[in-house]
Amino acid sequence: MKKTAKRSWADIKGQLSTFDRAGLLGLVQDLYAASKDSQAFLHARFGIGDDVLKPYKSIIDRCVWPDVFKNQAISVSKAKKAISDYRKAIGRPEGLAELMVFYCERATGFCNDVGMENDVFFAALVRMYEQALQSAVALSNDAGHSLVARLDEVRRASSNFGYGVSDDMNILFAEYVPDDR
Repeated sequence: MKKTAKRSWADIKGQLSTFDRAGLLGLVQDLYAASKDSQAFLHARFGIGDDVLKPYKSIIDRCVWPDVFKNQAISVSKAKKAISDYRKAIGRPEGLAELMVFYCERATGFCNDVGMENDVFFAALVRMYEQALQSAVALSNDAGHSLVARLDEVRRASSNFGYGVSDDMNILFAEYVPDDR
């Protein structure tokens, strides 16, 4: 039996080179119509709409603060994928930092609201908290300062969590945020 070769970007690129302008526009239109994810990607890439972060925030919100009365499940991986998808679409540092801080705020709010006790969820929260701190501190502008202040609120709100979450956040905050802020 003959094995099929692994398909790659090079194969697609070769096919795209045969398209004219109208063909490429048609292809992009088909991709746009194919899924909400494709639409969000294209809106973010081209800066279309009032809030290009809104679809990504919606996914994060649904995944880290699910409706427990509707038996919705938590999905850290889908929430993180939303941030990754934004990074691929446009990846502006301010937008990435905003999404990471939003993730931390919503995850912390969910834990406080429902009394969540899950070490895997908490570990993911602490990892995202560190990434958010790194991103916010790197901005070094008013937006960055505002994000750091929001992360400080997340840290304070996590004070009653178990599994060392509060201790980890305190250590990370002290490591990334200078005392003279």
